Amino acid sequence: MVEESHRRVVLLLNHVLQQEPQATERLARQKGRVILSQWQQFTFKVQATPAGLLDLAQADASADLTLVILDDSPLAIAQALMQGGKPKVRIEGDVQLAAEINWLADHVRWDVEEDLSRILGDAPAHLLMQTGRTFAQALQQFVGQRAAPKASGAAA
Repeated sequence: MVEESHRRVVLLLNHVLQQEPQATERLARQKGRVILSQWQQFTFKVQATPAGLLDLAQADASADLTLVILDDSPLAIAQALMQGGKPKVRIEGDVQLAAEINWLADHVRWDVEEDLSRILGDAPAHLLMQTGRTFAQALQQFVGQRAAPKASGAAA
């Protein structure tokens, strides 16, 4: 079950990568390199392919780059992402590969609305995404308001 969920994540990542030619060009230069992501006891190991996509790496493959998410709380990770940031990560390994992964994280975005428009049509997809953005903004404001008293209390 874990391997199947990893395969689904790889399919989604490759779908997003294929929408950005520069991303696949950059990743193709790293072919064969293995990236290990860790959060608590969860690990996810992928390998760059010659086509500039990702594939699951062999379990015994040694990682060229290790990314360890340091935040223990899924809420803290979600909060960082909702505020347009990144979770705290410890990076170990190949500097050039780390730079390419950082570029991908900064520049590649999933165009959810485009994918939804293929299924639902343009107008319903736009309405759904607009509603989702409004909800996300409200949630972000709520989280920000809840975090502000804690931050001011910590400063006192």
